[in-house]
Parts: sequence; C-alpha cells; structure tokens
Amino acid sequence: MTTSVVSIVYVNDAPAAARFYGDLLGMSPSFETSGYITFDLGPGADLGVWSGQFEDLSPDVPRTSEVCLAIDGGPDELNAIFEQWKSKGVTILREPHDAGFGLTFLAADPDGNRIRVAPQD
Repeated sequence: MTTSVVSIVYVNDAPAAARFYGDLLGMSPSFETSGYITFDLGPGADLGVWSGQFEDLSPDVPRTSEVCLAIDGGPDELNAIFEQWKSKGVTILREPHDAGFGLTFLAADPDGNRIRVAPQD
C-alpha cells in the first residue's frame, strides 16, 4: 500500500508555480529540483508541480482537471479565503456558490490549472 498520494500539476515553470502555490497555501516546498517541487500537505498527501513532463506546455490548452483544497471551516472561512485570493490577483473562474455539497469557488493558477476550494467531507 502507498504511504502518500501525490497530486501532480503540470506547469511551464516549476519554481514560479511553487511560489504561487506556496503563497496560496502559506507553506514552503518540502522537496525541490529545478523542474519538480512538492509540498507536504499532511499525512499521506502531497502536491507536486512539474515542468519536466510536458515541455513547452501551451497555456492555451484548456485544463480540465482540478486540485481541490478541502477546508474544515464553514462558509465564513471559505469566503475569507476567496477574498484573500481575489486581493492577491488570483484568477477566479467562478465565485462562491452552493454546489450541492456546500459552498465552493473555482480559481486558476497562472498556467490555467483549476483550483477548487470546498468544504471537507
């Protein structure tokens, strides 16, 4: 059995993407190479940004997968994160709304990868 699940986000510039995600998550990378950088999100979960898999990945290609940041706070915490990200200039794809499982919003990183913030199950 695996000891960790790593969600990988393909990016054009791993160091730039790591600065973006590090700022959003309020943490520093746990592992770094020039093209692959990871963040330890807690027991059994890591987020990796990788620029070596798809060299010259075009930002014009629509990204359809998502990284979901599940928060354990309620709507007030989600709205606070939304306002914080908006003030940082993060691209917002869909403002907070009820999606049936709770309040959620959708953003994008500089490469167009989707980031959802939603309540933890």
